[in-house]
Amino acid sequence: MERAVLNSLSKFIFIQLWIEVAIYLVTVLSMDGGGVKGIIPGVILAFIEAELQKLDGEEVRLADYFDVVAGTSTGGLITAIITAPNSNNRPLYAAKDIVPFYLQHSPNVFPNENRMLGSVVHFFSTVTGPKYSRHYFRSLVKKLLGDTKISQTLSSIVIPTFDMRLLRPIIFSTSEAKRDASKDALLSDVCISTCVAPTYFPSHYFKTKDSEGKVLKRFNLVDGGVAANNPTLLAMTSITNDLLDNNEDLAPIRAKDYRKYIIISLGTGNAKNEEKYKSSLVSKWGVLGWLYYGGNVPLIDAFCQASADMVDIHASTLFRALHLEENYLRIVTDDLVGNTTSVDISTKKNMQKLIKIGQDILKKTMCRVNLETGISEEIEGACTNEEALIHFVKILPNERPARLAKYTF
Repeated sequence: MERAVLNSLSKFIFIQLWIEVAIYLVTVLSMDGGGVKGIIPGVILAFIEAELQKLDGEEVRLADYFDVVAGTSTGGLITAIITAPNSNNRPLYAAKDIVPFYLQHSPNVFPNENRMLGSVVHFFSTVTGPKYSRHYFRSLVKKLLGDTKISQTLSSIVIPTFDMRLLRPIIFSTSEAKRDASKDALLSDVCISTCVAPTYFPSHYFKTKDSEGKVLKRFNLVDGGVAANNPTLLAMTSITNDLLDNNEDLAPIRAKDYRKYIIISLGTGNAKNEEKYKSSLVSKWGVLGWLYYGGNVPLIDAFCQASADMVDIHASTLFRALHLEENYLRIVTDDLVGNTTSVDISTKKNMQKLIKIGQDILKKTMCRVNLETGISEEIEGACTNEEALIHFVKILPNERPARLAKYTF
């Protein structure tokens, strides 16, 4: 009896020590906002998951490898569908299904008949109310995610929104939802909220309730891009808060030990330099000009792009200062032109172009943001994005056995 107890204790101590040695990395996947341009990271995610399947089998999914998955707007939608559990407690969507999902539903979320209206009618309909109805997207997400709550996702997720009633960002995360019932909202409500960009869709109102139906908190939310179009730093902040709160899932990482962070950050693409809005036009704009030009909303384009770039600059500087450039991989293109720069042009032709852009990005040389210009530039002598991702992919399976042991012992 004593020997059996000692053997069990020895086994427990051995496994705990092995886990503490093995789990030395916190893996983060982050995806920007960008409407229909979510097709671009969708292509890249399919490549990552396919490479993981070569190593660990066809049944594995992205949620098996990332401690934290963060997404804003369209990135929040992707975050939800790859981390929400199905009836078998496996991810709702495989990465290879993301692009077909966009191809099927984007034309109904962003119906192009709006663009067939006369320019004057189209202008007034845009500046006097939301450009699109919320009904199709709302019903799609509600049906897709059902009664799943934030606390039930298979990876810890981070999704930003912005509360117009309070004029402050509201960040939803799995870890916080487990601590605070008032933030444990339906995943569908959070997903809808992070996607409803001002002027494109109406804001989303919902409540969280306790088990007895008592209202805990009310929310009136719009697109997470208002708060953080690139949610990479929010993911890092969420991890830091978890560590400060002694989250056992992340032991033995220390709160400021960024050497243990492995981050893949995916953008949805930016307009080619001087492509979208010329200074000769911008200088003449008043309020209406900033709210409508060529079917787009320049003000929203500006703050979303600024938000994404500032986060990239901060993260790049942080990891460069720590001599850990290889721990942070940002993949984004600054070469979009024409309709591919828009968040809501969902024609078959444009979506096929976005697929091709995603495929081409994989073959391009790795880039790093120029801290003076804010533009991503190729790193001299660097490998391609595809090769860099393969390098990352080879690291991820080494962490998976330790996580499985921690949750199944």
